[in-house]
Amino acid sequence: MGSVIAGYTTLGSTFSAQSPSKVTHYVRFQYRDRISYGQLIGNKVFELKGSIFEPSVRTGQTYRVDEVKLLVPCEPTKIVAAAGNYISHLAGERPKPKNPEFFFKVPSALLDPEDKIVIPPGTSQCVFEGELVIVIGKKAKHISVAEASKYVFGITCGNDVSARDWQKNDIQWWRAKGSDTFAPLGPAIAQGLNYDDLMLTTRVNGQVKQQQRTKDLIFKVDSLVSFASQFITLYPGDVIYTGTPGRTSALQSGDVVEVEIEGIGILKNTVA
Repeated sequence: MGSVIAGYTTLGSTFSAQSPSKVTHYVRFQYRDRISYGQLIGNKVFELKGSIFEPSVRTGQTYRVDEVKLLVPCEPTKIVAAAGNYISHLAGERPKPKNPEFFFKVPSALLDPEDKIVIPPGTSQCVFEGELVIVIGKKAKHISVAEASKYVFGITCGNDVSARDWQKNDIQWWRAKGSDTFAPLGPAIAQGLNYDDLMLTTRVNGQVKQQQRTKDLIFKVDSLVSFASQFITLYPGDVIYTGTPGRTSALQSGDVVEVEIEGIGILKNTVA
């Protein structure tokens, strides 16, 4: 078991934290039949009592990362995702949006780190989209951009897997964006990073396919949270995928996809 979190090496995978002393990493994990939240320090997971979105204390139980299975790091009631939020992704084919353009993915699309992305029958253009993902920390409704950071619990890595042919030809994006396994998320939620300037890198079979800093987002994290809250109530654990940079390409069975964000870690999934 095990996965890739910022700052440390485990099972041959490297974690690279910006400022380990100032950054806190939270994980959700399974040990035998028990699922818990934990705080990652070094290569150890310190089990926490209850939810990370409420005051929590350590239980006193500690595990090595390679003793547990890391899960999607939170349990969102909703998954909001921004379309066309990097100029490099628009590539002159679409105009720059005037407001954040959101769509929904469904919670059943969530996929744990290290688990398999399953390409459903009927699509030949299933692509990766590496993204920074916002994790909401407390109930947010009608909040301003200036106060939005108070509602951000932390950030994590996401892969907005998309079936481009369905996205283009269907009237709605429900299966193009929301099919099972189309929302890999994790491996950890990081607090204490400057989320407005982090390097995002997506690799397929070790080859870099996307690489850009989050400072190039058209609508930054606080703007996305504020805008979404004007229309929908955001709850602790809800997530917002912030958009993908550059170009994407079709995945094939057997591919290994890694989404790495500076200071967070590497979200790694294979394709079935």
